[in-house]
Formats: sequence, structure tokens, C-alpha cells
Amino acid sequence: MTGLEQNVISHRGIATSYQITNIFPKLTALENVRLAVQSRRTSFNLWSKAESLRGTNEKAEEILAKIGLANRKESLAATLSYGEQRHLEIGIALGTEPVLLLLDEPTSGLSPIETKATVGLIREIARGLSVILVEHKMKVVMDLSDKITVLHEGQVIAQGNPQEIRANETVRRVYLGGVRE
Repeated sequence: MTGLEQNVISHRGIATSYQITNIFPKLTALENVRLAVQSRRTSFNLWSKAESLRGTNEKAEEILAKIGLANRKESLAATLSYGEQRHLEIGIALGTEPVLLLLDEPTSGLSPIETKATVGLIREIARGLSVILVEHKMKVVMDLSDKITVLHEGQVIAQGNPQEIRANETVRRVYLGGVRE
């Protein structure tokens, strides 16, 4: 993937949600997701009227329901809470129909309630596609992950399932403060 343009990566089925939220603030939640869905429905005119593309609005509304924003579909993205904007960005990624979703710090800056909702959303999404998560909140990592790779100063220091990572002495010393959970 190194050196490939973002659109090529996206068309290969890989979507990304970055730590810094990247949405269209002056568009509604529905319009944000609809653009992503529309990008997969046509290759010749991205700016066609969405109503003319069969199923585009329905698919976008389905995604909004999945991410918990169905009741905010007509709200401008800029007026959504930070947590809702994070979910909207995940919805935009889902609109591209990925097979792999890369999430960079999806709970960064979220309140405990928003974090819990985001963990639930990621768990639901992971039932239908592969998710790679970069996250510093160890509870989130342990709650969500089947397989974990732990990095320290750019080096892999451990790999395994959550139980193996919890028991790993190096990981406990470096990231968990040496305290057994």
C-alpha cells in the first residue's frame, strides 16, 4: 500500500477513520454518508443527483441507523457533538463498503459515555468486517480485541490474545504499570 493514492486504497476495500475527525461540516449527516455511498454507485459522475441513483439514500439511511444517527440525518455535521461526529466519520467509511476498516484512536477525546457507545459500535461493525484498531485506552483494547500487537518505541514487544497480553510481563511493566488485573 505504501505509495498508493488514497482513492486506490479505498477502492481496494480499505477505509480509514483518523484520530482527527474529517467530515463535511456544512453538509447534513445524511449528505456526508450519501457522498461515500454514491462514490461506490457511480464512476462517471460523482455529482449526479443522489435521488437518481437507485438505493443511495436508502443505503445512507441504513448506515446512519447503524451508527446511531438516524434521528440526526438532517442535522448539519458541524452541529453534531464530537462523539456523534466521530460516529459520522465511521459511517462515511462504511459507506465505501470496505472489507477492512482502520480506526485510529476512535475513542480519543470522548467522554466515558461516548466511549462506551463507540466500543459498542465498533463491536457491531466488527461482526461484518475486519477492523484494525490503534488505541491507547487499554480497557478499550482489551474489551474489543481478538488479537493484539503491542508496540513500544516503534518495536513489537508482544502479540497475542487479551489474556496473553495481560499476562505478558513486558507489557505489564511498560503499559500497565506492572499491576496484575
